[in-house]
Amino acid sequence: MKKVHLLKIAHGRSGDKGNGSNVGIIARHPKIYPFLRETLTETRVKEHMKHICKGDVERYEMPNIGALNFILNESLGGGGTVSLKLDAQGKTHASTLLRMEIDVPEELLDLVD
Repeated sequence: MKKVHLLKIAHGRSGDKGNGSNVGIIARHPKIYPFLRETLTETRVKEHMKHICKGDVERYEMPNIGALNFILNESLGGGGTVSLKLDAQGKTHASTLLRMEIDVPEELLDLVD
């Protein structure tokens, strides 16, 4: 196992859904998806994003594209049109999540090097 940023094995996109941000995390290789599904729990994402996300985290699995979608409820200060937050549309939330440090098996890292 090696400690790396999530960015090493996945990429992401994010945006707004009302007062919640939507963060998609996509495996960089199909064999990495099961590891992501096991590792990126709602609890773990909530802990990493607690300074942004004031509500619950919901996770949706998309195995056909090797992705997980997270809704970070109450993370946008009311939403894009009413929020005073610098990033009222959650565009940087994927980048924040991709900086999470995780322990990854060496054999999975070999798939993306």
